Amino acid sequence: MGWQKGTVLLLGTLTLAACDGREESAIDNLANGANAVQVQNDVRAEAQALMEPLAPPPPGSPGGLPVSSEPVNEDAIDPDSAQGAAQVVQGYYGLLEEKRFDDAQDLWNEKGPIGTEEDVLFAARFRGFSEIHANVGVPGDVEGAAGSLYVTVPVQVYGRVAATGKPWYTLRQVTLRRVNDVPGSSEADRRWHIESIGPYAAPEEPAGEAAANAISPTDGMVRKP
Repeated sequence: MGWQKGTVLLLGTLTLAACDGREESAIDNLANGANAVQVQNDVRAEAQALMEPLAPPPPGSPGGLPVSSEPVNEDAIDPDSAQGAAQVVQGYYGLLEEKRFDDAQDLWNEKGPIGTEEDVLFAARFRGFSEIHANVGVPGDVEGAAGSLYVTVPVQVYGRVAATGKPWYTLRQVTLRRVNDVPGSSEADRRWHIESIGPYAAPEEPAGEAAANAISPTDGMVRKP
């Protein structure tokens, strides 16, 4: 019965491909002994190649990351520094790109509303995208308050809308926090974790409270499974 299921999947794919003639080569490949799943993957890859390419705006242009003249030495980054926080942000979006949503959620404040959210709801924030990518900018200065340290990191998030295949771009701002090296703090407390993600705001135009409460472009798509 397994072959029937694979054939049904393939026929569905061929129906989608019929509009541009790619079904002919797919049928030929299948007739010549190709694996049905591989044929389906090949057709899907060809379809994706025809989509509008992802081309995020370059730094300094509208929609691009701010330009910084400060060079970054990635060979010697102190994990407690602002660059260490930027590495956490890079890791976070890398996990989203790989659809490892559980691991990505672990980089949030584990006691905050996002860190304690049900896994399925957190993952639902990103279900509207077939691809998620990001370019991480230069972090701001580390600031201290009430025994904690904070830093903001600009991020250019881009991807592809699942429903239409269209590219999508936005600038975000990630705020990270860690406990200062005070007596009684744990190792986990002293590591950078994500406190909030909102729309990017230039240093002279700080983001408001509403921006701090937003965490993803798909907030409005969160719903109970």
